[in-house]
Amino acid sequence: MKKVISILLSLTMIMLLAACDSDKTTTKASEPATEASEPVTEAKVTQTELIVFAAASMTETMNQIKEVYEAKNPEIKITYNFDSSGTLLKQIVAGAECDIFISAAQKQMDQLDASKDEEVNPDKNDYVLQGTRINLLENKVALAVPDGNPKDIKNFADLMTDKLSLLAIGNSDVPVGAYTLEILEYLGKPVEEFEKEGKITYGSNVKEVTTQVKEGTVDAGIIYATDAASANLEVVDLATKDMCKQVIYPAAVLNITKKELEAKRFLDYLTTDEAMGVFESVGFARAD
Repeated sequence: MKKVISILLSLTMIMLLAACDSDKTTTKASEPATEASEPVTEAKVTQTELIVFAAASMTETMNQIKEVYEAKNPEIKITYNFDSSGTLLKQIVAGAECDIFISAAQKQMDQLDASKDEEVNPDKNDYVLQGTRINLLENKVALAVPDGNPKDIKNFADLMTDKLSLLAIGNSDVPVGAYTLEILEYLGKPVEEFEKEGKITYGSNVKEVTTQVKEGTVDAGIIYATDAASANLEVVDLATKDMCKQVIYPAAVLNITKKELEAKRFLDYLTTDEAMGVFESVGFARAD
């Protein structure tokens, strides 16, 4: 009898232990497999790229505006092409992809605007999306000198004296160069006379002229006031309205864009007080 009881107790213990193991296995199987779970990722924002061709003199301000605008509009990516307005014009006509064009003079914009007559648009180009063209900014043409002003040049009139050995200006086919030719004519000494004296060096855009002044390889340079401010150059004189025409920057959405709505919104933003604050920080003014 004792052996029977002992066997029964042993069997009971084995069954209880098996049941416990079964419960543990069931519990583990029901627990979530946290280690194998895939991390949750945020959905990527689909971006629309806006390609903006802008005058080289706008480089610093437009890059600041890009940061602010993209932060507020993560669905937009802005890509810039900075160069002289004449070069940008040629690229557009040659078939370059562009949504917005901002020129440093009316001439280059006129040459893309079908609403203008053949006198200013002789090739009858048709790239401006009608109804979007605006006068965005005004700039000033400035006489800038290297650090310390070694030749003590104080105004435009000093360019006519022996103080000047070498003057940097823009090529005649870029806006700042065209304004410069007007100034030299007004002063009574055309650029050809400076060339005969070996007193002129050229830049293909305003940034190249600014660099020559900054590096001190010339005695002075004729650039925009905004470029002088961005490069921390001393401005000794500003051209008056009698010396050259008003420096207006027109802007427009181009009719070759495939992103008309986004382009119009960005162009509208450039006219806001927030964007104008950036432009005005280096000397631009809102165009009348």
